[in-house]
Parts: sequence; structure tokens; C-alpha cells
Amino acid sequence: MIRLFVPRDTTAVSLGADEVARAFSKAADEQGIDIHLVRNGSRGLFWLETLIEVDAGDGQRIAYGPVMPEDVPSLIEGGLLEGGAGHALYLGPTEDIPYLKNQQRLTFARAGITDPLSIDDYRAHGGFAGLTAALAKTAQQIVDEVKTSGLRGRGGAAFPAGIKWQTVLDASAHVPNSRYSGQKVIVCNADEGDSGTFADRLVMEADPYLLIEGMIIAGLAVGAETGYIYLRSEYPLAHLMLDDAIAHAKAEGYLGNNILNSGKAFHLEVRLGAGAYICGEETSLLDSLEGKRGQVRVKPPLPAHKGAFGQPTVVNNVLTLAAVPYIMAEGGQAYADYGMGRSRGTLAFQLAGNIERGGLVELAFGITLRELLFDYGGGTASGRPMRAVQVGGPLGAYMPENQWDTPLDYEAFTEVGAVVGHGGIVVFDDTVDMLEQARFAMEFCAVESCGKCTPCRVGSTRGVEVIDRIRLNENRDANLILLHDLCDTLEDGSLCAMGGMTPNPVRSALHYFPDDFARTTASPTTEER
Repeated sequence: MIRLFVPRDTTAVSLGADEVARAFSKAADEQGIDIHLVRNGSRGLFWLETLIEVDAGDGQRIAYGPVMPEDVPSLIEGGLLEGGAGHALYLGPTEDIPYLKNQQRLTFARAGITDPLSIDDYRAHGGFAGLTAALAKTAQQIVDEVKTSGLRGRGGAAFPAGIKWQTVLDASAHVPNSRYSGQKVIVCNADEGDSGTFADRLVMEADPYLLIEGMIIAGLAVGAETGYIYLRSEYPLAHLMLDDAIAHAKAEGYLGNNILNSGKAFHLEVRLGAGAYICGEETSLLDSLEGKRGQVRVKPPLPAHKGAFGQPTVVNNVLTLAAVPYIMAEGGQAYADYGMGRSRGTLAFQLAGNIERGGLVELAFGITLRELLFDYGGGTASGRPMRAVQVGGPLGAYMPENQWDTPLDYEAFTEVGAVVGHGGIVVFDDTVDMLEQARFAMEFCAVESCGKCTPCRVGSTRGVEVIDRIRLNENRDANLILLHDLCDTLEDGSLCAMGGMTPNPVRSALHYFPDDFARTTASPTTEER
């Protein structure tokens, strides 16, 4: 029997993976070939999808890609099923592809290797070792291990996870006159809405048990027996995978009232978001989770004291929770040995936009942006010179070429006025109009604002209008001053980072690409906007 791996994640499927799988199944039936088709997760090498792998024995796989359905007959004739090199799409051993070989995969060690829904596969590749270790520790010992690791929130804020967990562990769960009194809650923020990001989705689609394991450990650490995965509605495949994985985990005793006969309980379910970017902010997320309109809450109280349903709550991003099983299995120091400064461990950088080799690159903090863009990304897809790079989502600064040697480290990026955020990296070539990008930042804020605070709700709308007047050369100098003033108001007066960080892309565009604000253009039509 020949084991053939065809990925089933969203990106691969969008590029024809299902059709490729059907083509192989049809060819096998017609030619009497004994093929065992495994729908694995993606390796994250999206520029090679659909990436087909053949089991060559001794743990080695031979890769071919990017494969289209019409390539299947010639691949079979060219010896694919024997791992032969006689085809133009032959890539050699998967692990030797430089893009993958040079990574430091801790969180994504199983991505693309296992059948995502096979719990036996997960266990065979080290799954649940972290949970086993955690069950042998006290809650405080688990929290201390996370503190030792130096793990910081991977959703963008980079707050130390161990400190957040300690706060929830120490918080009283007794709330008078509340039917939720006595409970603590774990909430996974899977509302991945930043431009150019897909790492959360890849965890959920390629290795869902990893997230489940991380959430169970978090529950053990703080005394929570209830968990919710708040998932963006635009991830239907991730939703299906998570629901199936949770059902399997329950059946195997990893979820429920008696985890692995330990006497400890943890219950987990998926809740879908409603398409609002603002619900990536933790307090808006909690409102939405409770069935309310997602709006930012005033802090204090912090969610760690009064979060979901008024109870102490850990809110962590998918990547944060997915890092925990490794930390528990290998020890906090093993994780802390990666990285630089206060940025410990690894981060899954996501290359997108006008980039030749888009995909996921997990590396220790400290690599420079330039190395990522060219050594891994291969420059622009258009072949034109790269002009600007936005890191950290739509609220991140646009970085010019003279900042690309900055090491990817939270503090180093802060020093140059940029953010690492969730690790999304969007590339633009020299045809980009940076005034348009600044306008997009203001318009994005205007559209996605929850509307609770005036600086964000009104200021962003006025910002779009001011940029349009600058483009039309209407009182340009006065409007440039007004735009700077609006940015100050948004930054200083907004209730959350949505309005507070919108000035980042606008100011960086103004500062580093001033020529784009000096050109006069015609008034934009509604369609152009």
C-alpha cells in the first residue's frame, strides 16, 4: 500500500487540493493501484500548495508541488508513487526543502505531518505529553513553569502569559448573587482578523488537539473547568475540525468531568463570532461571547478579575495556548532558550501580500525582517522592488527599507515605532500608493469601530475626509497639520487599541513616504474607494 498525503486546510483546498485528491482516487481505481490517501494538515508552504507527499519509508516523505489535478496522470507515469525524481514538480524529501528545513518548529512541529483528527496520530507524535506532565503538578507549579518560559501573549499585546495566569489563579471566583459564582473560565481568542495572518487557523486545521491540550492545561493552572474557543465565522473548516476534535477528545477521556481519571474536570466548546474585527479585542470578545453586541469595556476591572459572565477569566490567543504543551512537556527553560531579550521562544511569522514565497515561518525571535523577506520570502511576487512592509496587522506601521534590518523582537520593533503583533507580514512593491494605504487605515477604523468612544468613531471618519482633501490638494498644508492632530486625538483619547493604534500606519506613511502625499489626483469615485 502506498501512503499519499494531500493537505486539507483552507489554503490548500482553495488551490485545488480536494480536486487533486479526487484525481488520485480516480486514477487508483482505474489502474488498480493500492493507495491510502491521508488528508493531512498543511506544512504552511503555501507557495507550493497543493503540496503532495509520498511515504518513502523510514519516516521520510517525498514532496511534489505545486500540483494541479491535471498533473496527476503525468506524476503517476513519472514514478511519483515510488518517490521518483522524474517529474518537474519533484521537490525531494520534504524535510530538506530549505524553507522548511531552516525553521525552528516548536508549536508547528506536527503541522502537515499528522492526520489532524487522528488522536492516535497526535499521541504517536508526542501529543498530550504536556498534559500528562501538568496533571502531576500543582496549579502553582504549572503557572511557575509558564513564567519560566517567558511566554508572552501572541495575539499582539505581548503581555506575559504567566503573570496573567497568576492573576486568575489568585482571584476569588465567588461573586455574590451570580449563578456563575465559583467558576473561572478559559477563553481562546481565535478571532484572527489581522491582514496577512493565518497561523491561528493553521493550528486549528492542522493540529487541533494541540490547542485543546493547551486549554486543558490552562484550566488546570488557574482552577477553571470551562473553556470557550471564540472562532471567527469566516473559518468554517476550522469550525468543523474543532468540533470533531473536541468530540474525539471527550470520547478518549481528555475532556469532561474526570480528565484521564485524575478527578479534574474541563469542558470545552466553540462559539462563533459574527464578523466584527473589534471582537479580537478581549473585552469586546467577552461581550460577544455573552450574547451582547461586541463593544470595548472600560478597564479596570480586568478580565482576569471580572471577565466572562463576571468571573475571573484567562483570555489568550491560539498561538499562546498552543505553545503551552511544549513548555509543560520539555520545561519552561527549554522554551526560554529560544529568542532574544524579553522575547522568548518562537513566533510563527506569516508572509503574505506581494511576496514570492508566501507561507508560515516559525523561528526564534531575533531574525531580522530582511532575512525573512528575502531568505524565506524570496522578494516580491511581481519581481519589482520592495517598497514598504506592514508588520502586525492593519494597525501596524509601514516600514521602509532602512528599517528592515530590525530584529523581530517586541522591544526592538517598539524602538522604531513598529509592532510585531501577531506576526503577520504584508509586502508591497514600488507601485503602492502610500497615501491610499494611509486612507485605508482610517477607513478600516471607521468601518470596524465599535462606536463606543468618540475619538475612534468620529476621528477615523474625519481622517478619511482629511486624506481625501490632501489628495485633491485642498489646503494641503493645513490638512496635513489637521491629520497629525487627528492622529494625536485618536492615540490619546481612544478607549482601546483599535483607535489608539490606527495612527501607526498613517503616521508612518506620512513620515517615510511623504512624496505620496504631495501628488494631486482626481476625486475618487465610490467604486474606487
